[in-house]
Amino acid sequence: MESSIYVCLLSILLFCHIIPFTRSFNSSFQSRCHDDESSALFQFKESFIIDNTFDDCYPKVESWKLVKGERGDCCSWDGVQCDEETNHVISLNLANSCLYGSINSNNTLFRLVHLHSLNLAWNDFNLSQIPSQVGRLSRLTHLNLSFSGLSGQIPQQIFNLSRLISLDLSLCGYGLKLHNPSFKDLVQHFTNLKVLHLSSMNISSKVPELLANFSSLESLRLSGCALQGEFPVGIFQLPNLKILDLSYNPDLKGYLPPFQLKSALKSLILSESNFVGELPSSFGNLAYLEELDIYRCNFTGKIPYSLCNLDKLVYLDLSFNHFSFHSPSISSFSWIGNLTKITTLGLADLNLKGEIPSWLVNLTQLSEVNLGYNQLTGPIPSSLAKLSKLKYVYFWNNQLSGQIPFQIYNFTSLSGLILSSNELQGSIRSNISQLKNLEILDLRSNNLVGSVELSSFLQLKKLTILTLSFNSLTLITKTSTNASTPDFLVLGLAFCNLTEFPRFLHNQDMLESLDLSSNNIKGEIPSWMCSISTNSLDYLNVSHNLLTGFEKDPAVLQWAKIRILDLRYNRLHGSFPLPPQSTSSYRISHNKLVGKVSALLCNLSALETLDLSFNNLSGRLPHCLGNLGDSLSLLDLRRNNFNGSVPSTWRNGCKLKMISISYNQFQGQVPRSLAKCSSLELIDFGNNHIIDSFPSWFRNLEKLRILILRSNGFFGLIDRPQTKGFSNLRVIDLSHNNFTGKLPSTYFEIWDAMKVINASLMTYMEDSMWSDDWHYPFTNYGQYDYSMLMYNKGLELEYRKIPSILTAIDFSYNKFEGEIPDIIGNLQQLYLLNLSNNLLNGHIPSSLANLTELECLDLSRNMLSGKLPPEQSKLTFLSSFNVSYNQLEGPIPRGNQFDTFEQSI
Repeated sequence: MESSIYVCLLSILLFCHIIPFTRSFNSSFQSRCHDDESSALFQFKESFIIDNTFDDCYPKVESWKLVKGERGDCCSWDGVQCDEETNHVISLNLANSCLYGSINSNNTLFRLVHLHSLNLAWNDFNLSQIPSQVGRLSRLTHLNLSFSGLSGQIPQQIFNLSRLISLDLSLCGYGLKLHNPSFKDLVQHFTNLKVLHLSSMNISSKVPELLANFSSLESLRLSGCALQGEFPVGIFQLPNLKILDLSYNPDLKGYLPPFQLKSALKSLILSESNFVGELPSSFGNLAYLEELDIYRCNFTGKIPYSLCNLDKLVYLDLSFNHFSFHSPSISSFSWIGNLTKITTLGLADLNLKGEIPSWLVNLTQLSEVNLGYNQLTGPIPSSLAKLSKLKYVYFWNNQLSGQIPFQIYNFTSLSGLILSSNELQGSIRSNISQLKNLEILDLRSNNLVGSVELSSFLQLKKLTILTLSFNSLTLITKTSTNASTPDFLVLGLAFCNLTEFPRFLHNQDMLESLDLSSNNIKGEIPSWMCSISTNSLDYLNVSHNLLTGFEKDPAVLQWAKIRILDLRYNRLHGSFPLPPQSTSSYRISHNKLVGKVSALLCNLSALETLDLSFNNLSGRLPHCLGNLGDSLSLLDLRRNNFNGSVPSTWRNGCKLKMISISYNQFQGQVPRSLAKCSSLELIDFGNNHIIDSFPSWFRNLEKLRILILRSNGFFGLIDRPQTKGFSNLRVIDLSHNNFTGKLPSTYFEIWDAMKVINASLMTYMEDSMWSDDWHYPFTNYGQYDYSMLMYNKGLELEYRKIPSILTAIDFSYNKFEGEIPDIIGNLQQLYLLNLSNNLLNGHIPSSLANLTELECLDLSRNMLSGKLPPEQSKLTFLSSFNVSYNQLEGPIPRGNQFDTFEQSI
């Protein structure tokens, strides 16, 4: 009886323990995730392609599984986090998860209405817009869509996310806009933000003053947002602000206020913005500052010594500002030697003098140093090799001399050695091949000599940028086409004594910049050369060689992305090779091309520079050429055999700066539509068959400096101007035409640029050929020099570079009559005055003695009478003086330059 009671009690006891255990066991294997949320997540996964070609991405969603008939526990999926109590999905982190595809308002992602945090950064959403359905995720506190390939306007519905404390939409894609709604609207709705990152978004507005009230703000990144106006200075004083990045906003103005002692600021990045004024002496109060980047701002004044107190600095770049120094010696920066945590140092273009400082060796953590664009002299110290973590050395554009230290060749950690535009001597050692980590080697424009084997560089498998141009090197290129070579992006081999196209180029499919100019490469351009890097090449220069043509004459050159193509100064013959539609600069002058220019040229809608001068091209120009004025700024067609009328379809907004069509056979009139090209600086229509009256309407071209109409059929009076004009005109050549009437004295009154010129700095008329591409610093773009031909001292003189101070009037060989007006003496900066071979009479005005800069004066073959004014002896620069074949009498004035001339007329 007792035993049966005992068994019964034991059974009850066991049952009571087993039931809870069973329930606990079953619940541990039950799915925590809600069915609708697991389904939404899985459908979200299925709406994208997994693209493993993205750099270093990890496809988290590949592990997500749903088995039919079973409940999947999405709370255990990679990147998913659920609430411990409700089991709703509250966090989704799929950053850098290899996702590719579009995202729209139907996407199941927007069913996850309990989300607090959403991170889809570093994926590619194929330029999708942010869907308006994002407003359904109203519980979000953290949203990160950075680097995700989004575009379009930010939707109004994003303002439903009123709980946001962190918003990162930076570098989503360059088409992402914040216009309507605006930046101000966004700031007004998200007043609790701690993190706001909008870098590379197109904002194009002022920074709202309201941001200065965001006391919780810790990080503000607005790099490259086209910001305007003045930056609210109060933002610098926010008590919790640690990171402030306003870089790459050139229209954003601002100044730095005094900094408070307890500032939390760790990172201050203002590079390439328009911050001005002096750096405050209170900079030393920024005790936590680790990064200070003011590269290419407009700061002035002295650099405060308090910067030496910033002992936590890791990144310091003061380059390209306008600081003043008691002494511009780099030794004045010796305090930097005490900031031993610095890994990146930039002191470029501060006009520093002296030798590379010894205190650099104290910076044992230094990874990158830029001392370029200064006036540093002396050798490169071998002690640099002691900086074992140094990877990038930028010493370019100085006056460094001596040889490259042999210790550098043992510096195996080095990734970039940039020494271009110095005065370095000696040879390049063959053991440069030991620098196995080298990615950039830039030795352009030095005095390096000797022969160097190309194979020494081809062994450097990480090398992507190699420039040896403009030394006195002989590059030996005996390399098999099958040899393994690095994948170059930039190659500069100009002036390297090459006699053929290097065969290793056969294997180069990623080149963006290639310079083979100023060599001795002969013969035809081989077909394989026209097939390299067809989808990447941006810049190609083979000018100044001995090339005769193409092995296979291309109808259109095949480099699909090329922008700058330079084939000048060769011996190219045959028909005009048409560049690709991507071309912005096409220079093929000084060759032997024949035939017509195809109308397909008008399809080059990005063309900015077209130089076909000094060839044998003929026929009529395509009528549509004027339509290129929306982009074209430089047009040089000199010394060909073109005929027909000058292109006349120039439109409003025309960007033309220079048009030179001299020495052709153009006919008709000057096209009136050129008046729409308000940027014109040089017009040269000389030596054609144009028949027209004087184009007085050119006076409205305020930037016009040179006007040449020589040797045409221009005729008639030069009318009195109705309004002022030609205010910048410095050179005018109307010689060898049929102008009549009196000299245009009213014009002499208004040609102000011939009266006063600042000659303190010699410059030349030119147009920069630079590109904003990343490889610009390593590519020798040079500039386009304006040039012209004039008669000076009786000789035809070509100005290959036109000095900005040159002033000249040539009205010779016309039918001007009457007296030389006194007012011409006001043009006190004239260098050349030629009024010869006209019908001028009367006396030579004494006011010509005011032309104290005059070097050439020709009044010959007129009907001038009387004596030479004795005041002309003041013309101390006069080297050519001709008044022959007139009716003058008496002696030539004595003194100064006139003592070198004959003493009778």
